[in-house]
Order: sequence, then C-alpha cells, then structure tokens
Amino acid sequence: MNNTNELNRRSFLKLAGGAGAIAGFPALAANTTAEKSLGFYHLHTGERLKNAYWAAGSYLPDTLSDINYLLRDFRAKETITIDTTLLDGLHKLHSMLGSKKDFHVISGYRSPTTNAKLMRQGRSVAKKSFHMKGQAIDVYLPDVPLRRLHRAAIDLNIGGVGYYRNSGFIHIDTGPVRRWG
Repeated sequence: MNNTNELNRRSFLKLAGGAGAIAGFPALAANTTAEKSLGFYHLHTGERLKNAYWAAGSYLPDTLSDINYLLRDFRAKETITIDTTLLDGLHKLHSMLGSKKDFHVISGYRSPTTNAKLMRQGRSVAKKSFHMKGQAIDVYLPDVPLRRLHRAAIDLNIGGVGYYRNSGFIHIDTGPVRRWG
C-alpha cells in the first residue's frame, strides 16, 4: 500500500498535462489544481493512510485503490470500490470542522456474508446496509466533539447520518437523505 504523498511518474505527467491545458483559463486553474486529501486510522487493523486522492481535476487511481484496501471488509478479506461521493463528503466534513486528526474508522465496507453474520450475533446492522455497497462508513474525529461531527454531517446533506453516542461514532452514507440516533 502506497502511503506517501510523493508523486509517481504517471501522476506527475497527469498533473503537468492538466496544468498546461488550463494555463489560458485562470478561473479553471483555481478549481482544478487543488488537492483533496484524506487521512484514516482503522481501529480494527491498526492501518493508517494519509494521501491525496484527487488532484488537478481527477481522482488518483493508486490512492483510491489504497483507500479501497484500507476500508475493506477485514473479516472476509474482501474489497470493493468505495463511493467517491462518500470520500468527497468526508473531505468536506474534515475541512468544515478544521480537524487536524485523521478519521478513525470503525467500519467501511462490509461484505454481505459479514453483514449477515453480524445480524445473527445481534449487532445493530441494517439488512440492506449501504456498507455492503461501499457507500457507508462509521467514523469519528478525535479532536471534534461527536455531536458537532454529527451536526456537520447532517449539514452536508449527502445521504444518511446516524448518531451512535454510546458507541462514540457517526455513520455516514450516500443513500437517501435521512437521519437517526
């Protein structure tokens, strides 16, 4: 897993080409050259990732692959493509709140097999969970009060937001807009 912010040759060429293409349009340059970065610490695996996942108007496939791996179903050892709308929402949330810490991940992708197993164990999981589609994540930010994180996630209006005060995390998904907890 590539955990550095260094550009590989392909990313450098992509950035250089994009910069040349928009040189004559300063307004476009302001919108497409900014980087979007995310940092994660997975509580169950102990893995960390902090990297740009978007730059010069494009998602970075290598970083997206690293994110997919980090947010995998570690129980079933399965990955899925994580919804980029979810990643963009997390990026906005992190920026809105001015957090200096990485997102602490409780759950990312959950395979249907793992979801069914957790249901049989009496865990509070939805039968048609958006976790099974790569469209949901359970997280917290150590330097942001949970209630404030919850309120900001609702304000994003990108999908479902659950508040799990006793467990110390919020759920965010890119399904229909709704809230609970």
